[in-house]
Amino acid sequence: MRRLIASIFACLIAAPLWAAENVTTFELENGLEAVVIEDHRAPVVVHMLWYRAGAADEPPGKSGIAHFLEHLLFKATENLESGEFSEIVEANGGRDNAFTSWDYTGYFQRVAADRLELMMQMEADRMRNIRLTEEDIVTERDVILEERNQRTDSDPGALFGEQRRAAQYLNHPYGIPIIGWRHEMEELDMEDALDFYRTFYAPNNAVLVVAGDVDPAEVEELAKKHYGPLEPTPGLGQRFRPQEPPQLSERRLIYEDPRVAQPYVIRTYLAPERDPGDQEKAAALTMLAEVLGGSSATSVLGRALQVDTNRAVYSSAFYSGVNYDDTTFGLVIVPTPDYTLAEAEAELDKEVAKFLETGVDPEQLERVKTQIRASLIYAQDDVGGTARKYGAALTSGLTVEDVRAWPGLLKAVTEEDIMAAAREIFERQNAVTGWYRKPQTETETVEVSQ
Repeated sequence: MRRLIASIFACLIAAPLWAAENVTTFELENGLEAVVIEDHRAPVVVHMLWYRAGAADEPPGKSGIAHFLEHLLFKATENLESGEFSEIVEANGGRDNAFTSWDYTGYFQRVAADRLELMMQMEADRMRNIRLTEEDIVTERDVILEERNQRTDSDPGALFGEQRRAAQYLNHPYGIPIIGWRHEMEELDMEDALDFYRTFYAPNNAVLVVAGDVDPAEVEELAKKHYGPLEPTPGLGQRFRPQEPPQLSERRLIYEDPRVAQPYVIRTYLAPERDPGDQEKAAALTMLAEVLGGSSATSVLGRALQVDTNRAVYSSAFYSGVNYDDTTFGLVIVPTPDYTLAEAEAELDKEVAKFLETGVDPEQLERVKTQIRASLIYAQDDVGGTARKYGAALTSGLTVEDVRAWPGLLKAVTEEDIMAAAREIFERQNAVTGWYRKPQTETETVEVSQ
């Protein structure tokens, strides 16, 4: 068994970073961009339509409208009755769904490859032809309000995250929850939904991703047939969003709720995202997160806080660069019951400071690179995941070339790159630090203040 594991490890080191994905692109005259990813291992296709419109593109005072509209697109169109879209997908042996983020909204179907044209026909229909009623508005508004009840208002961790994000982004709309603020959600109406729909649901604001057992030439012909006749939104320019002012001091908050089961400390720093043609710093931050807190057993924080000293039940560092605007780099520690949050934060700070002094262990960096290489190879087994990778990237400002270059940039990251990124990112004046805990007794409050 040891020889087998060693052999697999050696093969991963020697292998290319990942097998080249067979990707083709084209663009229609009306502005629709398309990516075709060939994978002929199974007679299945994933059809995804992504819009460059998410929660961060909503008009002021209309929070939640992007997610609300996502729900409404499953209502009637010129050619389909309300709910019929999903019924047809199911009747053809497939499944469908949709999702909303700050930077995009996406719709997808996974079906047999010979059903692709039917999916395009229906998706093209609802891109420009939804037919809403006032009953639809009232019904789905109640649905999203109940969704907020269940996923946010009844979850103290979700409420804490919402408050932290609002503290992180004072001016940028990333500080507004995707689902929306309740008082604004309650006022969303037909006009709000149709204004957002008519502006952003257009071929010149969309990315089509088709992945699976397909021929790129045939996909292009089908796209021309079904998406090609759709009219673009005139005058739809570059996305413009309010940006953050310089952060002059650390922001701190304590969130208390009797429902808290496990207290913890979390700190996030504003950090650069992956920019088109300029992803090197994001690659270094990705590797920093893995080296510092990617694994509870082998990372810097995991070994120091969990394995060696048992001061924490969990610790981590995290970063995701697929954002249109600045993202965050984060640290978290969940202390064992005999440590207070103040002590846990001090331990976290001590280990980060020690890391800045000692630097990156070269052997650990090689292990991390091997693990990433393996994960990228294994990820190619999921055609839907591959499609989502390209769709999220392109609607967040990146290009196909950036996606292709990313594995090589990760491989090229050096110890010096990681330490330069760490020294730049770990500036406390750029941080938001949050404590999540049960309400404290008077004695506990005094102890914390001391």
